This record gives sequence, C-alpha cells and structure tokens, in this order.
Amino acid sequence: MGLLLFVFRAPLVILWIASSLLSVAVVYPFLPLAGRNVMNQSWSRALMKICGVRVCVHGQPMMSGASLWVSNHVSWIDIFILSSVRCVAFVAKSEIRQWPVIGWLVAKAGTVFLNRRQRQAIKEVSSQMEHRFARGEVLGLFAEGTTSTGFDILPFRSSLFDPAIHSSVSVQPVALRFYHRGVRSGRLAFVGEQTLVQNLCILISTTQVMVEVEFLPVLSADHCRELGRAKLAAHTHDLIGKAVRQHGA
Repeated sequence: MGLLLFVFRAPLVILWIASSLLSVAVVYPFLPLAGRNVMNQSWSRALMKICGVRVCVHGQPMMSGASLWVSNHVSWIDIFILSSVRCVAFVAKSEIRQWPVIGWLVAKAGTVFLNRRQRQAIKEVSSQMEHRFARGEVLGLFAEGTTSTGFDILPFRSSLFDPAIHSSVSVQPVALRFYHRGVRSGRLAFVGEQTLVQNLCILISTTQVMVEVEFLPVLSADHCRELGRAKLAAHTHDLIGKAVRQHGA
C-alpha cells in the first residue's frame, strides 16, 4: 500500500511544486498582498490533500487583523497546516531558505528568516515582524526553535515575543497533535538526521494521517504587555504544553 501511494502521490507533489514555482514567478509580481495570501492558502490546502493529511481545527482562530500565532513544532508541514487555516507568514531559521524548492517557495510566501549566527539577527527580524504587524498580517512563531516528536514541547525562546508586545498585537497559542490511523504518532516528526526528501517520502507513503490544530484562547495585547516577554513565553509554553499532552499516547 505504501509503495502504491508513493507512486500515485509523487507525481502530484511534483505537479504541485511545478505549478507553485510557475505561479510565484509569473503571477505573484502582479498581485496585491491579499491576492498572494489567497494563493498561499490555496497551495497549502492543495498540498495537504495531495499528501493525505486531514486537518481538524478546534477552537476559534483569529481570522482577521494582526496577531502572533505561537505553536509547537513537529514537521516542515506545520507551515502548510497552519496556512491552510489562514495565510500565515512565519518566522523561521535561515537554514530553511536552503531547502530545495520548499525553501524558495516559503521565502516567496513571506517567511521572515532568522540567522542565529549573526549578532544583529534578532533586531532585524523584530523590525520585519513589526512591519508585518503594521500591515495587519498574522505571523507564526515556532518558539522552540526546532522540531520535536510532538508528544511534548521543548523550552521556548522569549526574544521574538517582543515585537508582538511592541506592536500591541494579540498572541494566540496553537497546539498541533499528529495522529496516524487514529493514534497519536511521531511517525511524521521531522527530527534527528532525517532529510527533507526522506520525510516527504514517508509522508506520501502513509495513510490515515490526521493533525488536530487546537487554537487556544487569545491573549490580548494588554495582557501580553502586562506579562512582559519572559512571562508571556512561559505562559504560552504552559498552555500549549497542556494541550499537546492532552491526548498523548
């Protein structure tokens, strides 16, 4: 079954990549931000369908206005899972920019890249985030800074909570829970020495994949300001951690 799925889905993924590249090169330059957002969301939904990932949304996501969505991080597909709900511009490590094809696409989709080896990186990324908030965009932040198996979460880095506080925008914690054949699973976790291509091959060879996306109650801008970045990071970490472990194996 896995081999048959791979044979069926692989050409569709290649077609998705080709159409996305063509659209970014030919159509993107002539579209306003709203038009690009619609395209990004459509691409994300299409990729999830091609890969057989069912996305189940719980809670009430903020669907308009500027906000910071803070989520645990399990796989490279987290970006497309969240963008299938609302087009999200992510803050991501600069290494992702070097990924074949996907890196270029997420860059064109508006990803803000953080080069952790540069001293001024946080300042530059914070400035970009505040500019995006001013345009009414929602930004996604994987505050762990790396992926995990999905059964628990790693410590949060608090520095990138500052732009949300300075811009007076709300913060919405989000919990991702991955399932395979109805059971919590780390099968699709992008961890260890696994390459992007290897993880993609596992994904498109796997049946009955479901991801629960739980949008937790929004933390208002005033509440975030009162907490400050360190307490805000700790509070969102606790909220997401409880939700991630809620249906743990």
